[in-house]
Amino acid sequence: MGRSNRRMKEMSTSDKIILYSTIGVIVLAVIITALFLYSKKLNDDVRNSTMSLEDMANLANNTSQESESASTEIGKSVEEVENEMNSSNSANSMNSTNTTNSINSNTTNTSNSAKNTSNSSTNNVNATNTANSVATSTENQENETKKELSFEKPVEGEIVREYAKDSLIYSETLQEWTTHTGIDIKADKTTVVKAAEAGTIKSIKNDPRYGLTIVIEHDDQYQTIYSNLLTSEFVVEGEKVEKGQAIGTVGNTAVFEIADEPHLHFEIWKDSLPVDPTTLMK
Repeated sequence: MGRSNRRMKEMSTSDKIILYSTIGVIVLAVIITALFLYSKKLNDDVRNSTMSLEDMANLANNTSQESESASTEIGKSVEEVENEMNSSNSANSMNSTNTTNSINSNTTNTSNSAKNTSNSSTNNVNATNTANSVATSTENQENETKKELSFEKPVEGEIVREYAKDSLIYSETLQEWTTHTGIDIKADKTTVVKAAEAGTIKSIKNDPRYGLTIVIEHDDQYQTIYSNLLTSEFVVEGEKVEKGQAIGTVGNTAVFEIADEPHLHFEIWKDSLPVDPTTLMK
């Protein structure tokens, strides 16, 4: 102990200053370090505190919005809720009505289409029946109009040469045996020749064998031929004539029968083939 006091006493003043300065520097460094650490901790605490405040603000905003939404829903009056329900029910009712109307319209259209089709079919049947009835009536009228043909002798007189299509007769003019596709009716020259049946004058011509000839067309593909005529001034081609109407006069213009007495050469054809006039005349 005595030694220490002695040493202290022995130290000079300068050494004491250095010692105290060193201790002061160390203390100051410790204080500065402590301040630095405290300042850092304080900054961290402030930052964390700021983030917490932001989170709290966001949370507060979300809560406010949810509250406003809930408040809006809760704040609706009973009348508004009823109006909304009525509007919804009205819309549903309109949709239901439109659907029902559409179904009814489609059903009506389908029914009308079926009725129209049925009416069309009925009309077609009626039209067909009417057409058939008209055709039948027309046919009956035509049948009534087409009376059974009954040929009469074009002139009165004796038949001096018979029909001989499938046999031979002697010709005074030709001086030979030959066929004869008509009949020769004896009559005086200029005797009036009449139409054997109603018809239309087809032709008036000079035949190189049978002289002046008139051809009349009749129903059912019949034709009558009047040859060896003197005149044909009573009719013209295309004229319609009645049964018994005068068409010409008896003559002697047939070269193939010039040697015979005056007569009318008369033929009847059916479907372009000659037939015996005596089988058809009454």
